[in-house]
Amino acid sequence: MLRINKLTKRFGANTAVDAATLDVDKPCMIGIIGRSGAGKSTLLRMLNRLEETTEGTITFEGRDVTALKGKDKRAWQAECAMIFQQFNLVPRLDVVSNVLHGTLNQRSTLSTMFNLFPMSDIHRAIDILDRLGIAEHAPKRAEALSGGQQQRVAIARALMQDPKIILADEPIASLDPMNAQVVMQALRRIHEEDGRTVIANLHTLDTARRYCDRVVGMRDGRIVFDGLPEQLTTGVAREIYGAGADFSEAATSTEIDTLEAASTANPVKEAV
Repeated sequence: MLRINKLTKRFGANTAVDAATLDVDKPCMIGIIGRSGAGKSTLLRMLNRLEETTEGTITFEGRDVTALKGKDKRAWQAECAMIFQQFNLVPRLDVVSNVLHGTLNQRSTLSTMFNLFPMSDIHRAIDILDRLGIAEHAPKRAEALSGGQQQRVAIARALMQDPKIILADEPIASLDPMNAQVVMQALRRIHEEDGRTVIANLHTLDTARRYCDRVVGMRDGRIVFDGLPEQLTTGVAREIYGAGADFSEAATSTEIDTLEAASTANPVKEAV
């Protein structure tokens, strides 16, 4: 279905992604892990064609995605929707209008300028918001919502594009544990219920294990691990992150259960 073949991206003398190869044969949920600067975000941006490739190819259902231009490239970007860490919403616009912006590439310039949308699209946007548990916030300004709610609005906007692939670049990095869990559960349901492929850059191992069917580890721009969640042992994680024996998963966890367990095992003493 999706083949990434020796994908490389160089910025001057720096190689951000180095000959990355990945085959996705069927819809699944993939977590990409690795330390900051490992090339995770650049890889997703190349998949969405926000970044041009230096070498290599991306093929989806027989099409060479790296060769697409103009209208065909924009159509691919709708088919391969992107969700960002910082939400990228229009703060002063109401929630439902932000969601409807997922259809802008299908609208005329005039309707876009005057924010005119068919009633069928408005109903669909509200249905998607309802599915994500935030329909009651549809008339509010986006800036009035919490971070977790704003991220779900961003997911709803992506779903308005009716994509086959959803790329999520650190979707929970700026969220507290409770909201992180809600967002990851939403992405998992979208994969399971819609049969869409979800590829998410994640910064915690327990999150990747809990929600993903497959985990890919990147280090210095290269894919150094590609396997099942249960194969992601602490030893493998040390290799991916280039960490020593003192590497602790709990220290970087966003999973509520892990945090509670760590807190119980190492209670903070009150100052005298």
